[in-house]
Amino acid sequence: MDNLSTQHVDWLKRQRDRSPKTIESRIRVLRSLPNAGTATREQVEAWWESRAHLSTGTRAVDLSHLRGFYQWCQIFDHRPDDPSVRIRAPRVNNRIARKATKADVDTLLGSDMAPDLRRAFLLECYAGLRVAEAAALDWEDIDADACTLVVREGKGGKSRVVDISPLLIDWLGQRHRGNVVTAGNEPYTAAQLQRKLNRAIKAAGLTITTHALRHRWGMVAYQTSGDLLAVGEMMGHASVNTTKIYAQASSDVKKKIASAVMR
Repeated sequence: MDNLSTQHVDWLKRQRDRSPKTIESRIRVLRSLPNAGTATREQVEAWWESRAHLSTGTRAVDLSHLRGFYQWCQIFDHRPDDPSVRIRAPRVNNRIARKATKADVDTLLGSDMAPDLRRAFLLECYAGLRVAEAAALDWEDIDADACTLVVREGKGGKSRVVDISPLLIDWLGQRHRGNVVTAGNEPYTAAQLQRKLNRAIKAAGLTITTHALRHRWGMVAYQTSGDLLAVGEMMGHASVNTTKIYAQASSDVKKKIASAVMR
C-alpha cells in the first residue's frame, strides 16, 4: 500500500468502530490498487475493469471499501476529489443466502477435523457466530451456568449476549483459560481461521463456505421462533433488513396462501 493508504488503515484501527474483518477487507482492496492515494480517475477505472471476473457481491463490497477510503481522503483534506465517482456500483440482488444442510453438518461432524477447527465449526453452526467472532472468543466470555456467551468483537466493536445450548458447551470440551478455539493458545486471525475451515470443509467433500454454517443457524432460528428482532439481535445485525432474508427460508405460509386462493 502507499503511504496515504497506510495512514488510513492506522486511523481505522484507532477508531475502534470497525471489526477486524472489515479492516482486513479494506487492506485487501487498497493493496489491489497500490497507488490508491494518488490514483487518477483513469487508473481507478482500469482497476475496476480488471475486476470484472469477480462476483457481483465481491465487486460491490470492494467498491464500497475504496469509496470509504476516498471519502476519508476528502474529509481530512488529503485530496479534493473522488476518482471513483464515474463508476456505477453493481446492483446486488437481495437473494436468499446459501445455507448448510443437515447432511452437510452431519458430514462435518463425522469428519476427521482437528479439535480447534471442530470448536470453530460448532460455534458457527450452533451459536451463529461469524468467523472473526469465533476466532476471538475467550472462555471467560462463556457462562456455563446461564448458558450464554458474550461476543465482544462483532461488527462495529459492539458486544452482544447469545443464548446457547448446554449441549454446545459440552461439545466444546474441557474449559480452560484463554481462547476457546485454540484451547488457550495464541488466537487465530479471522483470515487464518477461515482458510483452515475452508480447507477442512473441502477435505470433507463439501462445496459450502464457512458462512453457510452461520446462515443455517439464522434460518433455523427464524423458522423456530418467527421473531426477526430476536434472531437479528443474536446474530449481531445492525438492521432488521439484514435479517429479513431468513424470513424467506420457510415456505409453509406461502403454501397455505397458494392453497387458500384456490378455494
